[in-house]
Amino acid sequence: MNQCYGCNTCKSADKPLESFIAGLPLETSHHRVESQSVKCGFGQKGVCCRLCSNGPCRITPNAPRGICGATADVIVTRNFLRAVACGSACYIHIVEKTAWNLKNTALNKGEIKGKNALALLVEEFGIEETEMYAQALAVADKVLGDLYKPVWEEMELVEKMAYAPRYKKWKELGIVPGGSKSEVFDGVVKCSTNLSSDPVDMLMTCLRLGISTGLYGLTLTNLLNDVMLGEPEIRMAPVGLRVIDPDYINIMITGHQHSLFTHIQTRLTDPDVVAKAEAAGAKGFKLVGCTCVGQDLQLRGAHYTDIFDGHAGNNYTSEAVLATGGIDAVLSEFNCTLPGIEPICDELKIKQICLDLVAKKANAESIEYSYEQREAQTEVIIDKIIAAYKERRGVVPMNLQPEHGNDHTLTGVSEGSLKSFLGGQWKPLIDLLVSGKIKGVAGVVGCSNLTAGGHDVLSVELTKELIKRDIIVLSAGCSSGGIENCGLMTPEAADLAGDSLKEVCKSLGIAPVLNFGPCLAIGRLEMVATQLAKEIGVDLPQLPLVLSAPQWLEEQALADGCFGLALGLPLHLGQQPFIAGSDLVVNVLTEGMKELTGGQVIVEIDPVKAADKLAAIIDEKRAALNI
Repeated sequence: MNQCYGCNTCKSADKPLESFIAGLPLETSHHRVESQSVKCGFGQKGVCCRLCSNGPCRITPNAPRGICGATADVIVTRNFLRAVACGSACYIHIVEKTAWNLKNTALNKGEIKGKNALALLVEEFGIEETEMYAQALAVADKVLGDLYKPVWEEMELVEKMAYAPRYKKWKELGIVPGGSKSEVFDGVVKCSTNLSSDPVDMLMTCLRLGISTGLYGLTLTNLLNDVMLGEPEIRMAPVGLRVIDPDYINIMITGHQHSLFTHIQTRLTDPDVVAKAEAAGAKGFKLVGCTCVGQDLQLRGAHYTDIFDGHAGNNYTSEAVLATGGIDAVLSEFNCTLPGIEPICDELKIKQICLDLVAKKANAESIEYSYEQREAQTEVIIDKIIAAYKERRGVVPMNLQPEHGNDHTLTGVSEGSLKSFLGGQWKPLIDLLVSGKIKGVAGVVGCSNLTAGGHDVLSVELTKELIKRDIIVLSAGCSSGGIENCGLMTPEAADLAGDSLKEVCKSLGIAPVLNFGPCLAIGRLEMVATQLAKEIGVDLPQLPLVLSAPQWLEEQALADGCFGLALGLPLHLGQQPFIAGSDLVVNVLTEGMKELTGGQVIVEIDPVKAADKLAAIIDEKRAALNI
């Protein structure tokens, strides 16, 4: 641990974090950016094909077709579809697991914290059961039934959940999805060797996958979790590395599947388990949030103040969280759990346990969560974490950062809690939009990466530029973890907003950036947009609303983006997906999509120019609405 890697770290919008990482005697993702700075030009353009043994083929002006005859358009679209299908598969896996957990909860008459959430789903799905557990079972079965339908059979809940004008448009375009798992399967098949060679057809398949991803993997996962885990409540909460309390046995949680560890979460607060921690020399146990599942727990943190210490940071903060020395174990259950944390955990004697086999880490123990075996599994996990605590505490040095972050980030925002805050109706927000005190709404969502100017740099700078222009920002995903650690979700951040938005924020006591939680909460933003559109009496593309995934990272983000395009919304990206090798694909996504769904992709890495472009679109939408 004597080598210093600091001279090679990438920039971060979070300057205290950047300084901390620069001084670490551990290698992190931030240090490896420079060594990976030379990119493959063919890969960036999406014109490399390695689907068969004739390849890899790469398209150039002198070789415009692969050996099989595939053009740049075919290769680029095929690669893009494959990525979207993989991203969709991840989200469908999450909602499938969540629905099974709700079903098992209902069958075993477990705790239902979100009774209002259940009532809303019962009404929306047209369920006639009256007893609570029968209702929960029926909801779970409806979701699972749709997931397992064949691709040619339209999912029943799509029409029930979708905004009517959007559903009509999707029917016209022939992109209403069949069973979610079948859609993923067919999407993967379609982009295999010597099958589809129609780029436009493959792009329409991406839209089908986007709708399936959005309505099920995003929206329904949130709502099912609300039923089991409790509905979000607006509150102030601590964020950043300061949330780590060394007096406790600290467990960092990573992934996207909150319902997989709720039994463990509850058990950690029981007196006999707390007594075990005390016997080992700690005050008890605390969960430290990291990545999207930490954001999800933060969203519902009002229900879990006894066990949840706060959200420490996003995917590319996770290595720093571990490097503080204050984390004793990592519970992971899905992606955004970086492979790079593994050597750090080994070095600092941090126990790693994986709860889902799809997320098995190379040097971690796997205890796949099972509802039937959850009680026995929980006891084993707790004992292993206590053993790790005993082994490492007093041996591993502490490097805590109590000044990092802040204690009063506004969180717990959802479509329900925001409407309640507004007095149970959307009219106050609509009035502010009509008057121009709030010029428009921007969803700044998705991942964090290290290449769009550095860690969270574009997300934070774009957000600052948008609120300067009196555009309120709704955030969801790892972007939220960076934005909140930089203080933009505190009430004081109102001083960074334009005069009109500042006045609104100060009068309501809110921040100019509202934190909707994990990337799954992009589905919540869609619900807000739909309810606003319905109240006003317009279709979604007419709203003064724009989306940005400034530092998108993973294939899941591409599936999210296809949902946004299917909704007909402008979507800004800081970096272009790997499609530049096909003029056809670029044109369809940036221009042709306007005629299909109303959406469009805008690529701009400069935060000022990006904010100008998004503000101009909002002005156009306002003018069309005569406001």
